[in-house]
Amino acid sequence: MWIMVAGPYLAGAATAAERRANHVRMNEVALRVFEKGHVPIIGVNVALPIIEVAGAERFEELMMPLSLAAAERCDACLRIGGPSTGADQEMQSFHRRGLPVYFSIDEVPPGDGIG
Repeated sequence: MWIMVAGPYLAGAATAAERRANHVRMNEVALRVFEKGHVPIIGVNVALPIIEVAGAERFEELMMPLSLAAAERCDACLRIGGPSTGADQEMQSFHRRGLPVYFSIDEVPPGDGIG
C-alpha cells in the first residue's frame, strides 16, 4: 500500500528547530512504514521542495493543496503526533473515501514489500 504519514509540521512549532523536529519525526515513522513493506508518503515532503523554489510567501497557497493531492493517491493514512489542522485534513480525506486510518505503526498490517 501507499500510506500517507500525517502529523503536525507547523502545529505546536514556534521555531524552525521545532518544525524540523516535527518533520524528522514524520520521516522516522515513514521509514518504519517502508520497513513494514509499504510506500510511505508525507505531504510535507511533496510540498516543501516546491515551496522552497516558489518562495516562503507562497506556503499557504501550496502546502495543503499539494499535501491533499498526494493523500488522494494513497491507500491508507497513518495519523501521528498531536493536534494539527493540516494532518486532520489529510486524515479526513481517507475517512471520506472509506479508506483505512491507522493511529499507530503497530496497527499497519505487513505489506508485500515494494521492491
